[in-house]
Amino acid sequence: MNSHGKDIKIFTLNSNKAVAHGIADCLGVPLGKSDCATFSDGEIAVSLHESVRGSDCFIVQSTCSPVNDNLMELLIMIDAMKRASASSITAVVPYFGYARQDRKAKARDPISSKLVADLITTAGADRLLTMDLHAAQIQGFFNIPVDHLVGAPMLAKHMKKKVEGHEDEFVVVSPDLGSVTRARNFAAKIGCPIAIIDKRRQRANVSEVMNIIGEVRGKKCILVDDMIDTAGTLCNAANAIVEKGGATEVYACASHAVLSGPAIERIRDSAIKECILLDTVPIPEEKMLDKFTILSTAPLFAEAIERIYEDKPVSPMNLLG
Repeated sequence: MNSHGKDIKIFTLNSNKAVAHGIADCLGVPLGKSDCATFSDGEIAVSLHESVRGSDCFIVQSTCSPVNDNLMELLIMIDAMKRASASSITAVVPYFGYARQDRKAKARDPISSKLVADLITTAGADRLLTMDLHAAQIQGFFNIPVDHLVGAPMLAKHMKKKVEGHEDEFVVVSPDLGSVTRARNFAAKIGCPIAIIDKRRQRANVSEVMNIIGEVRGKKCILVDDMIDTAGTLCNAANAIVEKGGATEVYACASHAVLSGPAIERIRDSAIKECILLDTVPIPEEKMLDKFTILSTAPLFAEAIERIYEDKPVSPMNLLG
């Protein structure tokens, strides 16, 4: 991997070290030597312990909880590399925080995802590599190239093993109208029909299931979403398709396990039999449930990094699976 006459270096900060180690292992390169600590007043201090001059550098950092600390770590690391004369700097952000604030929903709202895009660009990043943005238009907020991976092929490949030969017993369910396209694409990959939950949100992080569009009675249902935050939408949908719709089993698939607030209790007490998640957001041991199946994204990000480094297209990766 030296097609540019420069070397490739993978660095990690504090949010998602497991994915960074996995990426480095897949690429066969050592993880870059660096420290990210804090002063006693909470200021973040980043130190690079090896030269990055002339190197193509990739910084792995999900901007998950604590969102602001992780975002600031990323910005400071980018600045450090820019001042150390790195040839190129790619921010590898498996989970991009602030993505839900992508528009003005009402008067005087900020568009925080645009602000975060500007911060990453101003800090000195040359490229962003991310997965399953909450809103695809966020790519347009950046004035640098954005490579956008999708997690559905990985999740679909996992579920296809359960479904294969029994496609008529399964239905892919969109937990809300905004996820219909995602559910339709997922269903096409595993060869199942789809159904839709029509829900009406009363206020932020509170949802109410209203109607089930499609036939789920006597079926095994697969709920598909991009993220699970407080799990209200997901669990309400799961309970509704069992209690109202007459489904026999419910599986859930999501890329980002944010799992804030009452999410763990809701999932544990819900009708969901198995919850298949990607490791874009690390799940602490105290939040792990027997229902969780975690799939590694490291091989996918490693392949994307190799393609970027060798000037090959990344978009064909989203068609795999």
